[in-house]
Amino acid sequence: MFILILGVALWWAAHLFKRVAPAARRDMGQRGRGLVTAALIFAVLLMIWGYRVAETGAVWWGPSPMMKGINNLLVLAGLYLFAADGMKTRIGVRLRHPQLIGFSLWAVAHLLVNGDMPSFVLFGGLLAWALAEIVLINRAEPDWQPRGGDVSWSKDGMALIGALVVFGVIGLIHAWLGYNPFGA
Repeated sequence: MFILILGVALWWAAHLFKRVAPAARRDMGQRGRGLVTAALIFAVLLMIWGYRVAETGAVWWGPSPMMKGINNLLVLAGLYLFAADGMKTRIGVRLRHPQLIGFSLWAVAHLLVNGDMPSFVLFGGLLAWALAEIVLINRAEPDWQPRGGDVSWSKDGMALIGALVVFGVIGLIHAWLGYNPFGA
């Protein structure tokens, strides 16, 4: 469990460095961007390894067909919000934190089907990070305004198609790893 906790903590630290110590991050310039990226890659590797080797410990619930369905819808919505932000779709320009909201949906979705201690550490820790980021950004920049302008419907459609493709690929990878996200 220590490796998993270390990975989640490193994820938090790498992301929050810019918010907690903006002057230090700014002084690092481009080199700082590379260090943060390396720290995030290492954090993801630690989280994957830590989750795979963690003892299950207490289990309060497991996946059910209904919860898998809800999980899939929330993950798809989260992926759409990521794509919507990147493509500047209608919802992407009107929501303040589409990627963090999408990430939060992904974490909640995984908690719905994984009621064991390592899942609480991983997905609960990442959910807490996303919510903390939203609060910190809102405090640092309280006068946010939605972006204006006309957005083409085709961008919304492309974001949805992209989210569906990525969702399918993620589902296949989960099935290949032994976690069937689509059935009982």
